[in-house]
Amino acid sequence: MALGESTVAIRPGKVLLVGEAMTLFTAEQEGDLAEVSTFGASVAGAELNVCVGLSRLGQKPVYMTKLAHDPAGDRIRAFMERNGIDTSLVSYDDDHLTGFMMKSKVSHGDPKTAYWRKNSAASTLSPADVDAVDFSDISLVHLTGILPPLSETTLAAAKELIAKARENGAYVSFDPNLRPAIWPSLDLMRKTLVELAAQSDLVLPGVGEGRELFGADDLASTAQAFIDNGAKLVVVKDGPAGAYATDGNDSTYVHGFVVDKVVDTVGCGDGFAAGTLSALLDGRTVDEALERGCALGAIQTQFVSDNEGLPTPEELEAFKASHRRAE
Repeated sequence: MALGESTVAIRPGKVLLVGEAMTLFTAEQEGDLAEVSTFGASVAGAELNVCVGLSRLGQKPVYMTKLAHDPAGDRIRAFMERNGIDTSLVSYDDDHLTGFMMKSKVSHGDPKTAYWRKNSAASTLSPADVDAVDFSDISLVHLTGILPPLSETTLAAAKELIAKARENGAYVSFDPNLRPAIWPSLDLMRKTLVELAAQSDLVLPGVGEGRELFGADDLASTAQAFIDNGAKLVVVKDGPAGAYATDGNDSTYVHGFVVDKVVDTVGCGDGFAAGTLSALLDGRTVDEALERGCALGAIQTQFVSDNEGLPTPEELEAFKASHRRAE
């Protein structure tokens, strides 16, 4: 059977995601973040965005993080509950604050972001938090490259998370999500992300990540580099054009969707991950998973919020019907 027509075997259960959630202050006028006077408040965080996408498409995400008992933490907790995200693995550390970030408003190009996350409550996540998790009803674990560099303990926690997932038979999905600015060094970033990707069943890179980690320069060589590194299935995001996947033996490509105007690109990769994972968990084919990932990525470009536009199944089908790329 061709790769695009195949499915991925994932046992029934919950989806576990681990990361840092932050309050997001988005500028309501264009200009330098130091000069803008009005901001809208929402909630952000790569793994949390994926949780929202999964929940709205009928999955059962569990999100592990640490918050403080402060207004930012209260906002995040309430947001999770409104979006049907299991909060049983949310813990508190009142010796640290909940992190937050700011994002600029732009009429073209990517917005600028600024983060206040050093020594945050989430940065105290450790292997002990992972060891306390009951993995017996976890079907899939999704991790990104953002958690490991937050602190020495989160780096250890990320490694423990993948080890525990594999030990207990959970499917492991990994989005490298390169953020060089938050790593102590580029060498540690490359070494860690290559190591985590090698232990993952599914890796979701872009070509830029293939170039940074392996010196690859196109879709096929990026995917093959991650396969040679140990991944079972690699899905390479090709921006608005579509997505490419390979298992090392066969490959497939699915075209993306058309939008009239891009409002904001932040969160597109998280939408892609949510779409792809939800489809695989639904037992859909690899091609259908790529198509759903491309759809959610495109939908994310239509909203300033990192997760507001993530669709219900009905909204997803309506978008796909009206935004297909002409043959």
